[in-house]
Amino acid sequence: MRRVTPALGPITASQPRVTQPNQVAVRFNALTLSRDGSPMTKETWTIAFVLTVALLLGLLVFSSYDKKVRLDQAQAELAEARAATAKALADAGLLRDKIAASEGRVQALEQEKEAVEKTHENLEDEMRTALESKDVTISQLQGKLTVNILDRILFDSGEAELKPDGAAVLRKVAVILAQHTNLLVHVVGHTDNVPIRPGARGRFASNWELSTARATAAVRFLAEKAGIDPRRLGAVGYGEFRPVADNATAEGRAKNRRIALIILPEQLAASDVIPTGTPAAAEPSPVPYSEPGLATNPPPRLTPGAASAEPATR
Repeated sequence: MRRVTPALGPITASQPRVTQPNQVAVRFNALTLSRDGSPMTKETWTIAFVLTVALLLGLLVFSSYDKKVRLDQAQAELAEARAATAKALADAGLLRDKIAASEGRVQALEQEKEAVEKTHENLEDEMRTALESKDVTISQLQGKLTVNILDRILFDSGEAELKPDGAAVLRKVAVILAQHTNLLVHVVGHTDNVPIRPGARGRFASNWELSTARATAAVRFLAEKAGIDPRRLGAVGYGEFRPVADNATAEGRAKNRRIALIILPEQLAASDVIPTGTPAAAEPSPVPYSEPGLATNPPPRLTPGAASAEPATR
């Protein structure tokens, strides 16, 4: 009896595909074959494995090195930023100290200025109370107190010898100045424009010499008779070239013949003395001063206790 084998129909998509054992072996053999078709040996597999591991290790080392470089760079930048911050804080501290010191100096200067202004107010009041009259006028301008004394109570006409009435006025001035030892006194002689009379030209060649001699006489009295420190004093003569009134009238000429005592702080006075430790090239220029009603013109250089006949133009 013949054995009938049932026919197998085509495999449909719904039926699972079964892989035969011989097919798996073929695939495995294909993977284990080299390019020339010969089987890959164990050594080949080992080399491939080692190369793969070396490549991975190399990538890992490179990645670690790159991260270390970046970390070192970041740490260096952080250290630099911290150093810059510390320097900025130190500079800020120094600046704060300087500002505080400057504010302290400003405050001290303001207090000193207030004290000087108060002193000048008191000095002006004292001078007005003791001296002011029709022959003595007192004015204050730019920190300088000026006492104008007409020559008729100080000197005879054309003379430079101090009269008793003039000495009494100067003695009153000295009493007040003795209480303000930080002030200097510049004594300035002035005349009218009437020429020196012929009989007196042997002693005074011009009004410059006369005005300077009168200023010097007043300075000598203050220093030698009234006890004022001669280092606080200076004398200068302007002759007829600094009038305060019109020389065309007798009244104007009388106002122009005068002695002016300019009382001022040492900081405003010209000085020929070089401070200790200061080079000669750093010597400050003289500070010009003026009397009320006159244009400001630089006077001759003043030396304490000395007289000058150098003229100054109007």
